[in-house]
Order: sequence, then C-alpha cells, then structure tokens
Amino acid sequence: MKTFSISEVAKELDLTVYTLRYYDKEGLMPFVERTPSGTRLFKETDIGALKIVECLKASGMPIKEIKNFIDWCSDGDSTLQQRYDMFVERKATVEAQMEELKKTMEIIEHKCFYYKTALEAGTEDIHKNNKIGSFD
Repeated sequence: MKTFSISEVAKELDLTVYTLRYYDKEGLMPFVERTPSGTRLFKETDIGALKIVECLKASGMPIKEIKNFIDWCSDGDSTLQQRYDMFVERKATVEAQMEELKKTMEIIEHKCFYYKTALEAGTEDIHKNNKIGSFD
C-alpha cells in the first residue's frame, strides 16, 4: 500500500504542513498511522478524509464541530443519524451562503454595468445619482 509524507499530502490538498500538524493536534486525523519514530504515514483514504475536513471547514464549520464528526465516524454505525443530520444542516448553511453570494454578484454585475456605461459616456452624470451609485 502506497503511503504519502505530510509534505506530499500538504501539496496535494493545497495546505501547509503547519495546517496538517494543527489538524492532527486538534484530533482531526486519528486515522493517520505513524512510524515508530513518529513520522506520519498517509494513505489514499486519509487524503480523502482530509478532503471532507476541508469541505466542512470551507462551509464555515468550526474545528470543534469537525472534531465531533471525526469522533462520530470513529464510533461507527451508531452515529449514522448524527452524521446525516450534520450534513443536512451543512447543506442548508451552504445554500444560504450561495444565496448571499448570488445577491452580492448581482450588485457587482450592476456596478460593472454602471462603470462600463459611465466610461463609454465619459462621465457618470448619465446615471443621475451619487458617485457610489445606487443599486436600482
């Protein structure tokens, strides 16, 4: 079975070695084996698990809650409902974030149009509002 070093995993996941060590210290990598001298040996499945950790982190989940998820995984089938419920909640959170980002994008697109037409006219007086511009 192929194993990977911490630096190879960091590169693969676009993380720093420091971040991976922090995750380990916080208990997010109990599955990673070590050599007798303490060197971490990552397997392909460990990289997959860390991708889930990164996904949860990107969704805004605090490290403490990610640790709960990791613990539930270690506990086995008795925690399937908690894990399912957690992902349903994450899905709702990400959907809300996407809605907020959609609103943000609409404003940005409007401002791109605003400044493009002002540039083409040579003035923003054509917009008949303040210099910051409204979002009408």
